[in-house]
Formats: sequence, C-alpha cells, structure tokens
Amino acid sequence: MTVTPAAITIDIVVYPGFKAMEAVGPMSVFEYANLHLQRRGHPPGYDVRIASCQAGPVRSDTLMSLDATKALDPLALPDNAIIVGARHIREALVDSAAIIAWVAAVAPRIKALTALCSGAFFLAAAGVLDGKRATTHWSVAERLQAEYPAIEVDADAIFLRSGNVWTSAGVTAGIDLALALVEEDYGRDLALEVATEMVVYLKRPGGQSQFSAHLLSERTTRPTIRELQNWILEHLDEKLTVAQLAQRAMMSERHFARVFQQEVGLSTQEFIELCRFERATQLLADLALPLKTVAARACFTDEAHMRRVFMKKLGITPRVYRERFATTGVDG
Repeated sequence: MTVTPAAITIDIVVYPGFKAMEAVGPMSVFEYANLHLQRRGHPPGYDVRIASCQAGPVRSDTLMSLDATKALDPLALPDNAIIVGARHIREALVDSAAIIAWVAAVAPRIKALTALCSGAFFLAAAGVLDGKRATTHWSVAERLQAEYPAIEVDADAIFLRSGNVWTSAGVTAGIDLALALVEEDYGRDLALEVATEMVVYLKRPGGQSQFSAHLLSERTTRPTIRELQNWILEHLDEKLTVAQLAQRAMMSERHFARVFQQEVGLSTQEFIELCRFERATQLLADLALPLKTVAARACFTDEAHMRRVFMKKLGITPRVYRERFATTGVDG
C-alpha cells in the first residue's frame, strides 16, 4: 500500500432534517482509517469536512446537530462528496434545492459523487444518475424509478458503483460503502482493521440484498405465514415442497402459493433458497470449514448447488466470498 502525503478530501453534505446516523457512520469509518494509518506511521489519509448550503450548525432528524464548516462552492471541490439521506426527502429536495444545483454544476469535474439512502434523489434531480444503475432505501425505490425512469434502479442492492458515482441503501449500508471506499483507496488490510475496530464485517457485498430472511419474516402480516417462515428456517434440512408447506398452512396449494408471494414478495422456493444462502454466508464468514461441509450445513444439495446460488445472487463463488469477507483465516 502506498499512501501519498496528500489526503483524500471528503465532504459529507448535510441539510436540515438529514439522517444523523448516515453522516456519523461514514465519518467514523474515515476517522478510524486515519487513526490506523497514523499507527502505521503514515499521515492521515482522509480530510473530512461537513458541508452544507451555508456554514454553521445543521439540525439532523434527531436532537443532534452537526457544524458545517464549509459552504458548498462549485469552485472548491472535494475528491468525494457524500450526500446523506433524509426521512422526509420530498421536503428536503425543496428546502435544499441549492444542493441539486451544486451537484449539477460539479458533476462533470468532481472525482466521485456518493449518495446514501434517499440522498440519491439529489443526484437524480441533477441528472447525474441518468443511464446509470443505482440503489436507494427500499421504501423509496419505486418512487425513484417512477420519477426518474432514465435510472436503472436496483431496489435490492446494499450499495452500487456506476463509474464515479456511488449509491447505497439505508443507514448501515453507508458504513458498508465507506469501508468499500477505504478498501479501494488504501487496501483491504486497512479496511479490515477499521471494520474490526468498529465490530462490523469488513463489508457486505454491494449486490447483497437489503432484506434478510429474518427481516422478511418479521414484515409478514399474517401470523400463519410468519409462523411458517420461522418453521422453514428451522427445517431447511428437509425437502420442502409447496404441497407440504400448504398443508402446514392449512390452505390449498394454489391459494397458499398466491398468499405467500403476496406476503413475502418471494415464492416459497425463492425464500428457502435465500434462507440457505444466508446460512452459508454466516458459515463462510465465521468458521474455517471445508466448502463441502458449508454446503451440507446450509442444506444445499451439494457444493455445486451452493456455487450456483452464490453466482446468481452475488456474481461470485463461495470461495471468493470467503476470501473477501471471512473474519478468520481459512483454507477453503
């Protein structure tokens, strides 16, 4: 790793009502990166500033305010501008319209533009995301696609990169994205040190789903389907057929399949595959097990079956996933 004397400048762009955690999370990642660089005898790698339309205190969505030490200026560009999201993004776009104008003005010249969560709407309104693949929080993804059809919205991804533009899903995804930036700038070892200090994974893969099987279970409104989902999670080692599951739910197969899809947003087989995939990622990240053993414990038919699922969901093999995200030394 070669660290140049000139630190990478990052402006975290805030405005009244911004999500506090989306600003503080990435800011902490870069601060820890600086600390670990200094421990290695290097100068700080990041120069992070809080920027807004005007300098001064900016109230977040909580009791906390951040002091913007820099007013947005199209002539004073950082290397990367990170625009955070808001609970009430529609109002924020109106009240902080100057940010949209600033983004449009600097987009052709800035090295990188990053939007966290609903902050993607600022980039979209400035035309920066046209023709690009982008993500945002699942709750506003449909709206982003409807209002800006020129964007290829991926409502499922944790974070995405399209050229020099980065977008992410909700609050904790901003930490994943910030760790990805550290890894790109200064290497995997530093990113891993930061992740360890913050007690998080090095980073979740950007293409990984915003939803886990457990979250999908919690969001289900029908108690019968929710109980069935929990039962599936406990019986992944069995051959689970639609007929068997419909019988447990005391419904006809046709009615059950329709209700499950409506409630969960996935077919039963898609949900079962997600459960097995998530179990495999946990085993790969935490245990030095042979891949065949991981496949068996995750209840896949065999290692080849597990590989196909990983390629479909992440575009990488289980072995590559382990190399990138394992928390212990392993030999797969």
